[in-house]
Amino acid sequence: MKNAKTTITAEKLDRRFDAGEGISEFLDWDKARRPGLEPRRVNVGLPARMIQQLDQQADLIGVTRQSIIKVWLSERIKEERAAQAV
Repeated sequence: MKNAKTTITAEKLDRRFDAGEGISEFLDWDKARRPGLEPRRVNVGLPARMIQQLDQQADLIGVTRQSIIKVWLSERIKEERAAQAV
């Protein structure tokens, strides 16, 4: 729990951050959020063979099926956005 000694105004916090000083003592990590990055579930039906191939690729690089799907989707989205920007 924070006490009065670790309270600081937003302006002072910004100045300390911009100056490269530590600000961790002023943050409540238990309440930290990453706006727009909250996980949401999506169900996708895939053929068994595709799941086997995903698992093989995931095993090759030592990650989970979910991780490889996220990375591949992220890469594809970036590619599509880059192509649209041209």
